[in-house]
Amino acid sequence: MEIKLFIAGCIVFCVAMFMQLIKGKFTSPVSKSLFKNVYSWVDTIWSALIIAAFLMFFFIQAFKIPSGSMRMTFLEGDHLFVNKFIYGFHVPFSDGKRVFALKNISRGDIVVFKCPPEALTVSEREAGIKKDYIKRCIAVSGDTVEIKDKKLFVNGVPLDEHYVSYADPSVFQSFNLFNDEEEYQQAWETGKCTTIPPNFIRDNFGPVTVPSGYYMMLGDNRDYSFDSRFWGPLPDKYVKGKALVIYWPLNRIRII
Repeated sequence: MEIKLFIAGCIVFCVAMFMQLIKGKFTSPVSKSLFKNVYSWVDTIWSALIIAAFLMFFFIQAFKIPSGSMRMTFLEGDHLFVNKFIYGFHVPFSDGKRVFALKNISRGDIVVFKCPPEALTVSEREAGIKKDYIKRCIAVSGDTVEIKDKKLFVNGVPLDEHYVSYADPSVFQSFNLFNDEEEYQQAWETGKCTTIPPNFIRDNFGPVTVPSGYYMMLGDNRDYSFDSRFWGPLPDKYVKGKALVIYWPLNRIRII
């Protein structure tokens, strides 16, 4: 969105420059007055677009919920504003380094992030498709995560997840697909769990340990969410920001 605003601002700026070039061709009082009014509007629009693009690039991102993976916290079609500066500003060409962070990502934060390559299909990767996901952070670096019959354990402690929705009452049992926990960990970190039938790990998962510089993200609609259980831990460099407020539709407006 911010790129589109910037491009639109550049186009309007070019129009303003062109109007400056032809300014002398308007000689009558009426044409001069009309030109002045039109140029004033063009100048205002250009300034507004540039400011909006700047704000959305560094501070706020608009985001639309694309799927039901976060029901009932969010519904499909909800429009959000995302706080892009709370976790710090990304330094260009630094492979994700951030500065001036106001806080670190915490368990329970609802985070918008760039979809990791492991979460894309082969055709999407080949086509260069980019997506943004929104999930809840349930574990940070060093945490051990395990799911037993849908119940989430972090560092051996069961979590009271009042926000989670379980739409499917059935519980799929675990399958011994790996020789040991080390092999399981390696497969999870490298995204190889995307090749495993979802039923094998949806309700019984782990244990795995979140590596340094990574997070584990899960959807609140736990039975119908394509998340870190399948495509692995999320690198810090892909984080964009924290969900801030629902601004549309009107009957859904609320601070998150």
